[in-house]
Amino acid sequence: MTTSMNPATKTDMVLKTDNLQIYYGKFLAVRDVTIDIPQNAITAFIGPSGCGKSTVLRCFNRLNDLIKSFHLRGQVYYHGQNLYDASVDPVEVRRRIGMVFQKPNPFPKSIYDNIAFGPRLVGYKGDMDELVERSLRGSALWDEVKDKLKESGTALSGGQQQRLCIARTIAMEPDIILMDEPCSALDPISTLKVEDLLQELKQKYTIVIVTHNMQQASRSSDYTAFFNVEQTSQGRTGFIVEYDRTEVIFQAPKEQATQAYVSGRFG
Repeated sequence: MTTSMNPATKTDMVLKTDNLQIYYGKFLAVRDVTIDIPQNAITAFIGPSGCGKSTVLRCFNRLNDLIKSFHLRGQVYYHGQNLYDASVDPVEVRRRIGMVFQKPNPFPKSIYDNIAFGPRLVGYKGDMDELVERSLRGSALWDEVKDKLKESGTALSGGQQQRLCIARTIAMEPDIILMDEPCSALDPISTLKVEDLLQELKQKYTIVIVTHNMQQASRSSDYTAFFNVEQTSQGRTGFIVEYDRTEVIFQAPKEQATQAYVSGRFG
């Protein structure tokens, strides 16, 4: 089992887990996750359903805290700071580590107010018009919506809605963007637009993406972690089989299970 690597220098690591064990009550959902996420790169989590990809992703911005039975052992570090230290404010964590979900979920507000809502909530003092435009440009949506900013965000197409949600995340000026299967509800053309956008976004942000789409992972990511799942007496527990540069995972994986998965023989 290959679970550790050094894809960049230590100072370039923005997220890190150390022997992470994730529980729901007494049930061990994910075990032994030790992974370093490099800065200004796209890291993909792949693997069969139920292997813990999204569960681990949600540990990075403490969304799992909202589940009553959730608790963890081990550490999750952000720039060397333990994210689960008692002194850490989870709301501030979620501001710095933004999230884009599987299904586009724009607010039932205007396009403009979708972008402005979060910054207003945290007392943004800058030029809101400029922030809205910059965020929409950052999500490659500005040219399509600049003349209809007062129209509802829910009136946009599915692909546009997802890019609006990315713009909404960018507006909070995060350091990291987490994406949980952001293209699974989109058509192929919209998916390619989002994938192109990811290449632009990684110049400014660190991106971690969960995807079931092998082609998307191989096209879009710099690093890939392959998760698998095992049946235990309590249920199904996920774990990382192998983590390396994407070309290694897809062209020369070290583990037989990785080779079987990326070649479509199981999963």
